[in-house]
Amino acid sequence: MRVRRGVDEPSRLCSGPGKLAQALGIELSDNGASLLRGPIALYAAGAAEPEYRVLASPRIGITKATELHWRFHAAGVRHVSGPRKLNGPN
Repeated sequence: MRVRRGVDEPSRLCSGPGKLAQALGIELSDNGASLLRGPIALYAAGAAEPEYRVLASPRIGITKATELHWRFHAAGVRHVSGPRKLNGPN
């Protein structure tokens, strides 16, 4: 992930959807790919309940559907791009 992003600082590694996609090697050609049939697959890291709350807030850097709270991140994690004003108890 660090090589793909060309950064060493953890806070700059995946702070945003574009950076996360780059770090994971996801490209525009993967748009529409099935997460069930590949080539991309998501797996649960473990059965344990996370030790943090997942929060939802308004999306940033867009002009449409800005009222939707589709920006998710873990409470207290600083590696999130943009403002960290949280709206929503998710």
